[in-house]
Amino acid sequence: MGPRMHPEGEFLREGEGFAMEDAARVEIEAVLDDVAEHLLEFGKKKSNLIPILQMIQQRHAYLPAEAIGMVADYLGMASCEVYGVATFYNQFRFNPPGKHPIKVCLGTACHVRGGEIILENFERKLGIREGETTEDREFSVERVACVGCCALAPVAVVDDSVQGHMAPSKVEGIILGFQIEKEKRQRGKDGSDGEEEP
Repeated sequence: MGPRMHPEGEFLREGEGFAMEDAARVEIEAVLDDVAEHLLEFGKKKSNLIPILQMIQQRHAYLPAEAIGMVADYLGMASCEVYGVATFYNQFRFNPPGKHPIKVCLGTACHVRGGEIILENFERKLGIREGETTEDREFSVERVACVGCCALAPVAVVDDSVQGHMAPSKVEGIILGFQIEKEKRQRGKDGSDGEEEP
């Protein structure tokens, strides 16, 4: 069951069934507190649904399921109605974006030159599907329409960097590069590598 509104206007959350790590729980609680605060800026009319969803998306980069439940309760709607509206529009995300967002172009030029294969390679390498985020929140993958680099097709945008002439081996190299950088940062934090860099 989703969050319920107290008669005096305070949002109550049920903690049952949470199987989240403490950090994730704290993050969701902060998001819900923020949403509860900003919901009061909107009237309780159903016509405010899209502006409310846009506000949450803008402030938090995605729509957590718990926030959808909170919005539904606030507007007197079923959660499935809110979810139905949100899934109709491409602008809304339902998973938190990764630290390194990957957008694979599937516009006409990229599609013809193997964009789907590139998307499948990112999905396979990261163990997630399009629209999802890795458990460690390092990566998220999504398909996008044309990014305007048709001469470089197939194209992926990694972070904000355009990667042209993509191939499966390039997918491997991009992911490996991030893993190496992460390991270097970790060794630097631990101070345990004992080697001097040239």
